Amino acid sequence: MQLVDYDPGWPDAFALERDRIALALGKLARRIDHHGSTSVPGLAAKPIIDIQVSIDRLQPLAEYSTLLATLGYVHLPHRDDAFCPFFYRPERWPHTHHVHVVKAGGDEERRTLAFRDYLRDHHEMAREYALLKSQIVEQHDLESDAGRESYATAKSAFIERVVRLGLDEGYGALSR
Repeated sequence: MQLVDYDPGWPDAFALERDRIALALGKLARRIDHHGSTSVPGLAAKPIIDIQVSIDRLQPLAEYSTLLATLGYVHLPHRDDAFCPFFYRPERWPHTHHVHVVKAGGDEERRTLAFRDYLRDHHEMAREYALLKSQIVEQHDLESDAGRESYATAKSAFIERVVRLGLDEGYGALSR
């Protein structure tokens, strides 16, 4: 899988999946947000819809993982489960959707929204991110788990810088 040009159909693809998730999770889902590169108009991305689901409590995981499984989502156990359990579908690569579950009102929710909204409002920063991604994607095999992990790691310094800028400028406020 490689980066592709922005697809104006991505917001609609998110909306369809948001509605499926909202129906399955009911009141457990406090918010369901489109995030990641497919949520930033004009930004090249891997064609995977990233979705953040905010809930009141992350444990017990089975409370929502069984509901997400009815939609075809697979949980990937990871050290990040303490603050952001991760799910994907379909079961086999390439994935079309990723779900990141976070605590409603928590730091991870705010960080993700700050990054997304900052890039949406700062087109020069989004262009810089696109350039970085196009450079590092050539160095990583996105068909392997290790390659995807190293690709994500290679972007982390940039992401942290944008998150800091965004939070410092008031992005990530949950009323936006």
